[in-house]
Amino acid sequence: MRLKLLTLAVALATISLPSHGEDLLDAYRQARANDPVLAQADAQNLATREGVPQARALLLPQINGSFGIQQVSGGSAAANSNTGALSIGNERQRTLSGQVDQVVFDLSKIASLQAAHSTANAGDQTYQSAEQDLYIRVAAAYFTILTDQDALTFAKASEDAFKKQYDQADAQYKAGIAAITGSYQAKAAFEAAKAQTITAQNTLSDAREALTQITGKPAGDLKKLRDDLPLEPPVPNDPDAWVQDALKYSPSVLSQQYTLEAAQHDIMVARAGHLPTINATAVRGETTSWFENVGSGGLPGNGRWGNTIGVTLSVPIFSGGATQSRVRQSIDQRDAAQDSLESQRRLVTRTTLNFYRSVLADIEEVQSGKAAVESGQKALDATRAGFNVGTETIIDVLNAIQTLSSAENIYSQARHQMVLDKLNLKFSVGTVEYKDLEAANALLQ
Repeated sequence: MRLKLLTLAVALATISLPSHGEDLLDAYRQARANDPVLAQADAQNLATREGVPQARALLLPQINGSFGIQQVSGGSAAANSNTGALSIGNERQRTLSGQVDQVVFDLSKIASLQAAHSTANAGDQTYQSAEQDLYIRVAAAYFTILTDQDALTFAKASEDAFKKQYDQADAQYKAGIAAITGSYQAKAAFEAAKAQTITAQNTLSDAREALTQITGKPAGDLKKLRDDLPLEPPVPNDPDAWVQDALKYSPSVLSQQYTLEAAQHDIMVARAGHLPTINATAVRGETTSWFENVGSGGLPGNGRWGNTIGVTLSVPIFSGGATQSRVRQSIDQRDAAQDSLESQRRLVTRTTLNFYRSVLADIEEVQSGKAAVESGQKALDATRAGFNVGTETIIDVLNAIQTLSSAENIYSQARHQMVLDKLNLKFSVGTVEYKDLEAANALLQ
């Protein structure tokens, strides 16, 4: 899987990409190639999968070779073959051997291999969740920038409107046709709007850095949502169906299920400590000894190759209670895994229902927000006309400007949040795919 990720990164690197994500898919491609969070998840998954060959290796033949040489000084006696005299000298011994060990029956090692497979499967699901999470992180960062761009635009528009109103009120005061109170009120609103513009600019800058943190490249001009967004409810339009799919396909739930499966195998590993084990051994070796004496010279020795084949049955009798303690510990860990699975199932159920309801609420908010903006603009135009003829006060105009700015912000947030919540709904179910990002990208212009 690491190789696949590196291959994808190389492929993306050969594509001529702009210095920023022009649209959502550009941003995702850059993130896929550069995001350290996904790369970390991939490396962790590969490390977890290495537990399978390590557990399997314990069931395969173990081959070892050895070579040894030793000397016993001054404490050995031997008869000289030429003179028959007994001489005291050094005895030397050389040993060369090869050994093959094979497990015939060891239930703990078999169960450990099964647990390793379950743990690897859990790791795969965790990595799949990280892959899907990248879709959401990129989309959330992208649409946050668009929302903050709109907020800055509306803040500047409000600032200009308040400035225009302040200039008009100040001119009326200087002309002697209005009190200075109106000028002060308009100036206060104008200065507050300037502060809001500064805050909006800072917020937008941070949002751009958030996308850069994922993609590794500065964010530039991004395509925006088109005006005519489809206001369609989730399909199927049944929250229970979404929950059932989530409990069936969610990687986070599946990961916990495999973790529980691994914990159940661990119980068998612990209980196998009470069972006998059978191991086969084959050894072929040579041992050569010879005698060396300083006064009479050395005595040659002989070495011959020998074979040893055997089967060993080991029966555990008493281990001080450690085996039974490990069994109890494994059962407790299995119970904890069951509780973790149930907790994850409930969380996924809640999250799925929340995003399902959020999509429906977003649709209504978009419709209401659009109507609020239209009404707010008409109200501002009418209030300004009334102010010019003396039927409205400066406070009425300032409030109308503020109302319109608030409605525009709410409308912008609802539009972007609706698109993001549709992706979040599929992410909570575990079915969000690249084509879903393509569908969201098709809404940009």
